[in-house]
Amino acid sequence: MSQSDVSTTKTDATAPRNEPPGGRRSLQGHPWLTLLTVAVGVMMVALDGTVVAIANPVIQADLHASPANIQWVTSGYLLALAVFLITAGKIGDRFGHKTTFLVGAAGFAASSAAIAFATNIQTVIAFRVLQGLFGALLQPAALGLLRGAFPLEKLNMAIGIWAGVIGASSAAGPIVGGLLVEHVSWQSVFFINIPVGLVAVALGLWILKDVKAENAVRSFDIPGIVLLSAAMFMLVFGIIKAPSWGWGDGRTLAFLIGAVLAMAAFAFWQTRAKEPLVPLGLFRSVPLSAGALLMVLMAFAFFGAIFFVTFYLQNVHGMTPVQAGVHLLPMTGMMIIGAPAAGLAVGKLGPRIPIVVGMLATTVSMAGMSTLTTTSGSAVMSLWFVLMGLGISQVMVGATEVMVGNAPLALSGVAGGLQQAAMQVGGSLGSAVLLALMAARVGDVLPGNWAKAGLGPLQGEQLAQVKQGAQLGIAQAGPGATPAQAHSVVEAVHTSFVSGMSTAFTVAAVVSLVAAFLGLLAKRGTTDAGPAVHV
Repeated sequence: MSQSDVSTTKTDATAPRNEPPGGRRSLQGHPWLTLLTVAVGVMMVALDGTVVAIANPVIQADLHASPANIQWVTSGYLLALAVFLITAGKIGDRFGHKTTFLVGAAGFAASSAAIAFATNIQTVIAFRVLQGLFGALLQPAALGLLRGAFPLEKLNMAIGIWAGVIGASSAAGPIVGGLLVEHVSWQSVFFINIPVGLVAVALGLWILKDVKAENAVRSFDIPGIVLLSAAMFMLVFGIIKAPSWGWGDGRTLAFLIGAVLAMAAFAFWQTRAKEPLVPLGLFRSVPLSAGALLMVLMAFAFFGAIFFVTFYLQNVHGMTPVQAGVHLLPMTGMMIIGAPAAGLAVGKLGPRIPIVVGMLATTVSMAGMSTLTTTSGSAVMSLWFVLMGLGISQVMVGATEVMVGNAPLALSGVAGGLQQAAMQVGGSLGSAVLLALMAARVGDVLPGNWAKAGLGPLQGEQLAQVKQGAQLGIAQAGPGATPAQAHSVVEAVHTSFVSGMSTAFTVAAVVSLVAAFLGLLAKRGTTDAGPAVHV
């Protein structure tokens, strides 16, 4: 791509708004209304992620699904999302982010309706995969539209508010999901996406002004799409299955090695392709490359560690899903407040200081949560949750601004896809790796804690069952157990779970500290057009 391509795109996207007859300014393309519109769309996707997690147990019982099948209600969605994100970003760059956003919003709402009417788990999984594909269209398009609507000096504030909406939606998910599941039905969790999707489409048709490269009618890099999709599929699928297969299992290694080989083939092809899917010149920008790695490490620490918090609150402290959601409000509340504040900080100081400070705050919060015990009170938990929310919001806004702001406007969709893909890969990797470390730690300490509680030795299948439950903080005394024995089982299992959780948080703290040093490479984009990218 030449510099003239980038400059032409910049002119199209940032030209003065057209004045309609009568001298009134058109609302189409208005920056803050554009932000409102894309926020409605991403709110639907963010809300869906946490709402469905609450509904899964009820879906399993109602549709008589096996544990493996119910896992794919979540994994199928995440897999489709991760595989398609970068390609979806390219679709927006080529055919326009407005059209891509509208298709994504309408498709997400329609597939949600199909899930709600499903009568078997296979149909639910199939439409969850489709929902993931439409969600992948939505998110990079949203960032591309923001990149085109806002001048660079105001982009960080827009991204801050955008991230705050995601935080608010994620925060509301467990509470909204719990209320709907308890008082309506699991189907209502999916039905709520329909009115939200219709509002997003209506606003999009009215408000959004299209952003795309002038030479948008060029052919797609089909071999590149196939190679990248194969690499992402094998990587994320291998990570998802590793905890059950084992990291040293031949199947896990085959998928992970296959992912590396496919990614190497993709990189080689991009140097030969006439119209590359991802111009490798993007990664000549050290800040952009650092931003992508930051997103991976941040998601590894945050999503990997937060996976255990819900089990800790519900299974160790005995909270309901709604109560657990309320206890997480200090963290998600700080994300809602901290994201716009981070946008202001990035605007005044640049992204480097907010990112480094944010990752250091995250490091402290992870280290603090590694000290939680079975009897830790809400005040102590809230302190670490507040620090985590404050830290993560700084990094999410800063790293997103670094990636999108350092990419040319003509490649804003690809940059948005890279940002979202980095988060998905980091979150999947963090969940799998930290779960494996936790399982190993629980396996080491459980026999000792069991013996210390004065219980009989565990052997064979009984040991495997108790260990499996302990990895999630689930303690079940056998039939005929006395109250004293049941109490001893709970104490042994919960102590083992907390020990494993502490190990996971300690590793997450180390990863966060590494990310803090990486944040020193962050740098804001210098021009509205972004750096020249030569391919």
